[in-house]
Amino acid sequence: MVNTIGTNTKRTTSFFYVVEGQLLIDLKERLITLDPRQGIVVPKGVMHRTRAPQRTVVIMVENAGIIPTGTN
Repeated sequence: MVNTIGTNTKRTTSFFYVVEGQLLIDLKERLITLDPRQGIVVPKGVMHRTRAPQRTVVIMVENAGIIPTGTN
């Protein structure tokens, strides 16, 4: 992952875990920076945008019914 995925609000909870690189998660009122071996749970309904300033490897876990288009 490099660059921006897009702003979205999920209908389920999402978990992001950084394996390599750095992941930036923009929330409505703050920025969260995740480095390798750090993770975060973004609760259902929270608007967020993910960005990576460099090559980044992320494990993202969501409900099996979600299609990751960046628009839901």
